[in-house]
Amino acid sequence: MRLNLPAIFRTFPLLSLLLIGLVAPVQSAELLTIDHAQGQTQVHMLPKTVAVLDWSTLDTMTALGVEAQGIPRSNILPPMLDQYADARFVRIGSLFEPDYEALQNLKPDLIILGRRAGAQYQEVSKYGPTLDLTPDPKDMLGSVVRNTEILGQIFDRQQKAAELTEKLKTSVSQLQKLSAEQGTGLTLLTSGGKMSAFGIGTRFGMIHDVFGVTPAVADLKVGRHGQSVSYEFLLEANPDWLFVMDRDAAIGRDGIAAQGMMDNELVQATEAGAKGQIVYLEPVSWYLLDNSGLRVMQKNVDRLLDVFSE
Repeated sequence: MRLNLPAIFRTFPLLSLLLIGLVAPVQSAELLTIDHAQGQTQVHMLPKTVAVLDWSTLDTMTALGVEAQGIPRSNILPPMLDQYADARFVRIGSLFEPDYEALQNLKPDLIILGRRAGAQYQEVSKYGPTLDLTPDPKDMLGSVVRNTEILGQIFDRQQKAAELTEKLKTSVSQLQKLSAEQGTGLTLLTSGGKMSAFGIGTRFGMIHDVFGVTPAVADLKVGRHGQSVSYEFLLEANPDWLFVMDRDAAIGRDGIAAQGMMDNELVQATEAGAKGQIVYLEPVSWYLLDNSGLRVMQKNVDRLLDVFSE
């Protein structure tokens, strides 16, 4: 860029260099208006200090080749995010409760929240430009694609985001074609020796909503904790496939393992049990990350493609 400088700056080159140094950062800090779950926020491209209270966002950022500087404090670090075990990353609170003193000290250029900390948005936004990237449970694939595109725009990784989202959409389309031939399915969460089932429009409903498996039960209760069910319920529903995730394993709590709970005569009497069509979903990516990070969703789609292709 050629600047038309007054004669005084041509006479004193050092002064002109100082002027250029002041002008250039302002011109390069492009301001973006981002739509998210709680409205619109203006953020600068390529923020230097980013605080994230959401594992799925960190997963997608990793896919794009960028890192956060502030991360959640947790007893369990998802294995796919093991680079964040390093002490150089600042712990800025739990997934549910931000540490406002840590945020104030970090002085982030961008803060990103997910489902668990979304309720704290108004307070958190006092500490820096804040986005709530909570996915829409009724449009999980669309949410993952949009969030990846948003992060790609902010971090100037648009091409990488486009490549990854196109691959994901293609894989999902392939899975939907296979799922249409698999009969019915039921998604279960085990926790503390109990079971709950999740259907269409719920946080784990993407087995049906996105991946295309026909629900064994069409009118399951829609709620954060699913519908409590019994072994007799499973026998009556008689799904061709059972998709089971172990919450105790996801949060590192001792309990009855999901495999142990499925080792039951009533379960074995279902079509899924009789045919050995019980799929144990990877608990950390499904429960802690809600299967809504780009990498974990791609990984789980690929796994079901393999299962249904056997």
